[in-house]
Amino acid sequence: MKLDKVIAVRTDKTVYRDGDFAVKVFGDDYSKADILNEALNQARAEETALNVPTLREVAKVEGRWAIVSDYIEGKTLSRLMEENPDRLNAYLERFVDLQLQVHAQTSPLMTLLRDKMNRKISQSGLDATTRYELHNRLEGMPKHRKLCHGDFNPRNIILKPDGSAWILDWSHATQGNASADAARTYLLFWLENDEKTATDYLNLYCKKSDTARQYVEKWIPIVAASQIVKGRAQEREFLLRWASVMDYE
Repeated sequence: MKLDKVIAVRTDKTVYRDGDFAVKVFGDDYSKADILNEALNQARAEETALNVPTLREVAKVEGRWAIVSDYIEGKTLSRLMEENPDRLNAYLERFVDLQLQVHAQTSPLMTLLRDKMNRKISQSGLDATTRYELHNRLEGMPKHRKLCHGDFNPRNIILKPDGSAWILDWSHATQGNASADAARTYLLFWLENDEKTATDYLNLYCKKSDTARQYVEKWIPIVAASQIVKGRAQEREFLLRWASVMDYE
């Protein structure tokens, strides 16, 4: 494999193009179990009605683990938003419609979102009282089995020249309550310092899904606590505020 054309750089991983393939190469400290789980999630997502790049192999490349998938020709939705600010509202509409398509799918073998959230809350490092309240809140939320992407943001959407949309990066995919997935997307916009788009997104999502905004907001402390586990120091203070921002019942 040729690793000379970089197409994306993320924390502890780099994506290269090698002809018709995209090769995601992970850093040395990346958990092998997490890499294999990401590949499994992608394979399961391929079984739905969504456009998901075909997984070709999990391999060692120059001594590092890599996931090889079909390369999707096109531009990310985030890039299109930057290049065409006058079309931001239209792109946001498309973005929300795509997320609703994800939530319309089921994938019975995906990890349960509730189980993952409970584990992350326990690992968050928050004080015992806050963890207790978050576990209780999570337990009281409706139990659904909808497909949730877990990192649904415009960087993970590619629009091909023919207009079709493809969804990348299924490493955080689960099955559970769609409003938790929406709450995470809302926080991701905030973490990009884009408060306006975060607000516009949440309003649009709630309108299109006929979901009360207050219901999505009840998920925000839970999702923020789970995000803290990633250990990014620059995000921790922000997420700590969100993890305790709501009045617990």
